[in-house]
Amino acid sequence: MSVPYAELHAHSAFSFLHGANLPEVLVQKAAKLGLDAIAVLDYDGMYSAVQTNVAAREEGIATVQGTEFRLRGRTHLPILANNVDGYHELCEAISEFQLEKREKTETIVDAGHLAKFYRGNWTVLTGTRSGRLRRALENEGIDAALKVVADLQGVFGAENVVVESALNTPEEQERTALQLAEVARRSGAVLVATTGARVADTDSLRLAHVLRAVRLGATLDQVEPYLEAMPPMLRSGEQMLRIHRHYPQAVENAAELAERIAFDLRLLAPDLPNADVPEGFDDAAWLRHLTEKGALERYGTRAQHPEAWRKIDHELDIIVRLGFAGYFLIVKEIVDFCRSQNILCQGRGSAANSAVCFALGITAVDAVRHKMLFERFLSPGRSGPPDIDIDIEAQRREVVIQHIYERYGRRNAAQVANVISYRPRSAVRDAAKAFGYSEDIAQLWVKNLDDAKADPRVMDIAGQMSRLPRHMGIHPGGMVLTRQPVSQICPVQWATKEDRTVLQWDKDDCAEAGLVKFDLLGLGMLTALRKMFDSLAEQGELAADGKPFNLYNLPQEDPAVYDLLCAADTVGVFQVESRAQMNTLPRLQPRCFYDIVVEVALIRPGPIQGQAVNPYLRRRRGREAVTYPHPLLKPTLEKTLGVPLFQEQLMQIAVDAAGFSPSQADQLRKAMGSKRSPERMARLKPDLYKGFAERGITGEVADQIFDSLRGFSEFGFPESHSFSFAYIVYASAWMKVHFPEEFYAAILSSQPMGFYSAASLVEDARRHDVEVVRADVNFSKSETSVETDPEGKRVRLGLKTVKGLDDKVIERIVVQRERGPFSSVPELAQRAGLRAKDLEKLAKSGALESVGTSRREAMWVAPFVTQSPSQPTLPGFEWESVPKLAPLTRVEQVVTDYETTGVSVDVHPVQMVRPQLDRYGVVPCARVIDVDSGRRIRVAGVVTHRQRPHTARGTIFLSLEDESGLANVICSPQLWQRFKRTALTEAALVVRGTVEKQDGACAVVADKLEPLPVPVAAKSRDFR
Repeated sequence: MSVPYAELHAHSAFSFLHGANLPEVLVQKAAKLGLDAIAVLDYDGMYSAVQTNVAAREEGIATVQGTEFRLRGRTHLPILANNVDGYHELCEAISEFQLEKREKTETIVDAGHLAKFYRGNWTVLTGTRSGRLRRALENEGIDAALKVVADLQGVFGAENVVVESALNTPEEQERTALQLAEVARRSGAVLVATTGARVADTDSLRLAHVLRAVRLGATLDQVEPYLEAMPPMLRSGEQMLRIHRHYPQAVENAAELAERIAFDLRLLAPDLPNADVPEGFDDAAWLRHLTEKGALERYGTRAQHPEAWRKIDHELDIIVRLGFAGYFLIVKEIVDFCRSQNILCQGRGSAANSAVCFALGITAVDAVRHKMLFERFLSPGRSGPPDIDIDIEAQRREVVIQHIYERYGRRNAAQVANVISYRPRSAVRDAAKAFGYSEDIAQLWVKNLDDAKADPRVMDIAGQMSRLPRHMGIHPGGMVLTRQPVSQICPVQWATKEDRTVLQWDKDDCAEAGLVKFDLLGLGMLTALRKMFDSLAEQGELAADGKPFNLYNLPQEDPAVYDLLCAADTVGVFQVESRAQMNTLPRLQPRCFYDIVVEVALIRPGPIQGQAVNPYLRRRRGREAVTYPHPLLKPTLEKTLGVPLFQEQLMQIAVDAAGFSPSQADQLRKAMGSKRSPERMARLKPDLYKGFAERGITGEVADQIFDSLRGFSEFGFPESHSFSFAYIVYASAWMKVHFPEEFYAAILSSQPMGFYSAASLVEDARRHDVEVVRADVNFSKSETSVETDPEGKRVRLGLKTVKGLDDKVIERIVVQRERGPFSSVPELAQRAGLRAKDLEKLAKSGALESVGTSRREAMWVAPFVTQSPSQPTLPGFEWESVPKLAPLTRVEQVVTDYETTGVSVDVHPVQMVRPQLDRYGVVPCARVIDVDSGRRIRVAGVVTHRQRPHTARGTIFLSLEDESGLANVICSPQLWQRFKRTALTEAALVVRGTVEKQDGACAVVADKLEPLPVPVAAKSRDFR
């Protein structure tokens, strides 16, 4: 019979660099050792509380909740929550202190601060060697230690302070054990045994030592004198009895205490805040009222569209029955706020499956027209609320976030954390330093990670460090809202970003704890689309319904849009502008909206890893028969030609082929979307295979289906997301076809976003006969905009494109120009209050040409133009006496353009070397498509992208651009190694290779790379 014992004081890797194992590893080891319960205490927080709780639930052991405070004076105080109320009080204590301070510091509290939150619901441990009691005992003796206990009892009550006995060395097991027992006897406190474990077992010792070296900024040799001879690790009850042989009651006391205070975190799940509901309505009635009002606008009356109304009634019944009416109302409030501020937004995620969301204006996807299944969004079998992400234009998302903080309060609204784990490069870098290698050697191994001959010890430890948390970041847009203060559920602290507060849990932990997350995601294309629509509204352009253009009223199924997509003329178009997407579009030949939905999902790691892309394209073109792994899968896979592309299809396959219940399918959905997906998928594997076998699916077919599920597990894309994104693809493509000036102006003014640099976007505009003109103080707005006159439209670069020009300077120029144009540089300087350095930037960019002087002349005189008559100009440098200067040469002008704005509106860099390229028979990029497949050619251009997809087995893809267009280049791993230095360091290349064509897609398979000297080029976007 095993000895009862519970570990009340262990540390995981979430005590950053102090613990060596993830919480689930500690829990699994505790279960193997036969422990009754475990308390994983993080420093100053509850970072690992949920993960510990979930793992313990699965292993069948209990969890004790608590934290270890680092106090002023560099001592530690572990505190355990006796119950749910005590847990709330601990979280509030941490939150209160964190929100009171803005600076980051390891020392956070003192006992006086903790006393303000203490309500008799905590058990206070006296700590291990870093606790006040042990420090006093070692330095001053038992009387000093007794005083420490008395102080703690005075604050927290005699019955809630226990003397902690953590014995790691033989000396401690003999001498310190006696002293601690004497302190407990004389103070009347209970003596409890702990390990203070920082590792699960001996397998992690080396890793723990390396982490300690990293924490101290030292090498292993330097920290060796400070490493414990018997490091703290988890022990079984039998082992603890041997260690605490003089006072075995301490082991039993630990088990009894844990049994008394352990509880499951699922007890904490809070309610959502109250929605803003008028008097006379409850949540359900108000949601029905708003939905019916929106449905009348979008579908007409019940008689006009009975199918839509039947679907809405059905959805409302389920929403109300499951108690989620308030959730929908909160989302509706956020969307309505965006609209009131002219902030373009759109609901994404499974909301696209809902006619209610469409009627409420949350999403632009018509679930009735597209026959979307609501039950994949919300069903009685689903655990937890539905998933509605809100995409918000990136440049104004902060307005929405701060509104939510103001609306619900800092205690009830917080952003979700993002756990920043060790990546291979950072792990190798830190491990190398710990083993004594220099920064230069570590950097060399990092840069050549794939083929570096590194110390195998370093690589082994770096592998162990992989996926350990390194520090906490912030989720891109996840916010949790609660009726009870969320600061009592999970500690809240200031984020690095100004005026953001963040929880200590990531999205998976929040979901497990029952916290409802609202994703407010920034999307650059929505910023651009809003600017396009605003520009059209200013010009009086209206949609067919007589209203200003928006996502909801663009003409549908426009053939010109599909012509553009089929031609892969998609530079600047949302989601389909990457090299891989542009290579797929001619093969897919999209001719209807659902084809765009497929295209959005097709070129993603999930379908690629699941080996779905090429089979789908072959079947699409009739070159491969449509087959199904098993007849049971046909209903689900029929619309994607027997190839699984969407996450929802994988969920339905689990139902059809493995007999999963709706709740099991929901677990699969969570596993596929989780950061800890591989582990979760592995746990579901036995149930899946059991279900497969019961339906006659075995062997290779079962493996094939599971491999598809696993391939999607980390990268699967939901069909509902694809529908939402497809609307934005269609909208941006429609604008490029019909209003190209507005399209390019908005894209350029919304940078940084998308796949291409501003220089590439300007070149694409020029190829589409859109005139782009440089910024000018007499014509430019702050942002790039459309100019209209009797001769037509043009795109005018904004003053913001001039590098280094302050926003306040730009504002003064624009305001002063409204009172009349500037006629000279001195007048501009005086009216707009410009300094010499402002004038120099404007002069160099060519933005002063309209005031009657050449760029070189303006650059000459700008430093000497004064802002005030009281500061006379130097003799010989009066504006009227500027010497006659030669204009900039063509090359000088392009170089200066790139230096000052990053773009040239006049000429592409390759144009300046085109005569030489023509002499050598180099094919322009746009002409490569006209060359016969298999022919060897030379093509040249500026490198816009270098990419190495992890699914491409080491193949590198380059994108070249010249004045005619773009060309794709494929570099084998062997060729890349041969020409690596040239390929990585040269801004422009001449590529020799063989043309490879397939169904309209075209690339050059390189066999030689050479530098192409060009005077200047935009910076490439590499390995993104």
